[in-house]
Amino acid sequence: MPPEPWYRRTAARRSALAVWDRRGELRDPTSRAAVVLGLLLVVVGVTGLLVVHDAVAEGDDLAEADLPVLDWLVEARGPGVTAFLTAVSAVTGPSVLPVVVVAACLVWGLATRSWWQPALLAGAMVLSTLVSLAIKSAVARPRPPLDTMTVPGSESTYSFPSGHTVGTATFLLTAGYLIWIRSPHVRSLVLWALATGAGILLVAGSRLYLGYHFLTDVTAGFALAVAVLGLVVVVDRRRAVRAARMTAGAGGDDAGATPAG
Repeated sequence: MPPEPWYRRTAARRSALAVWDRRGELRDPTSRAAVVLGLLLVVVGVTGLLVVHDAVAEGDDLAEADLPVLDWLVEARGPGVTAFLTAVSAVTGPSVLPVVVVAACLVWGLATRSWWQPALLAGAMVLSTLVSLAIKSAVARPRPPLDTMTVPGSESTYSFPSGHTVGTATFLLTAGYLIWIRSPHVRSLVLWALATGAGILLVAGSRLYLGYHFLTDVTAGFALAVAVLGLVVVVDRRRAVRAARMTAGAGGDDAGATPAG
C-alpha cells in the first residue's frame, strides 16, 4: 500500500482539531460535530459582539436605531407595564440573580448528586460577568439620557453591554443546554429555544423600556452569552467523551477478566 502523501500528513498535523485532540477523543463523528458546533457558537457570538461594537463606535448600522427605539418606548410607557418590567429588571439584576444562580446550583447538585453541571453553570455565569465588566470598562459607553430613565440616575455603570441581558441569557442558555443534553429530543430542543428566547427578550425589552440601555447594548449582551454557551458546549462534550472512553475501557477490562476468572 503506497504511503500517505506528505501534504495530507501535514494538513492533518496542522488541523486545529487534530492538534487539540491529541488523545483521539474526537474521532467519533457525533462528538466532533458537537465540539465544532460549540466552536461555531463562540465564533458567531464573538463576531456579533465585534460587529455591534463597531456599529456603536461608528454610529451607523444597528446603532442608528438606538435613539428611535428608545424614544418610541418612552412614549409608549404605561404605569402597569412599567411596574411589571421594573420587577423583571430587579429580579434579573446583580442583587438578585446571583442568589438565584447559587440556589439553583445547590439544589441541582444535591438533587442529582452530581456537581459537574452545576459547577459548569456557575463557571459560565462568572466568566460572562467578568468579560462583561471588562468590556464595559474598555468601551466606557455612557448610559442613555437621564430624562429617558424611569428612575433617573439609578444606573451609574457604563452601558455597553447590558449586564442584565448577559446574565439572564447566559443563565437560560447554559442551564437549558445542560438540562436538555441529558435527554436530547427535537421537541424539547424547540421548547427550550422558545422559552429561552422569550425570557431573554423579556429582560432585554425591560432594560430598553425602562430607559437604561440602548438596543445595541442588549444585542451585544446576547452575543456575549452565545459565545459563553459555545465554550460550555465544547468543555461539556469533551468531558463526556472522556467519561465514555473511560467507562468503555473499564468495561472492556472487566469483560476480559471474567472468562479468565
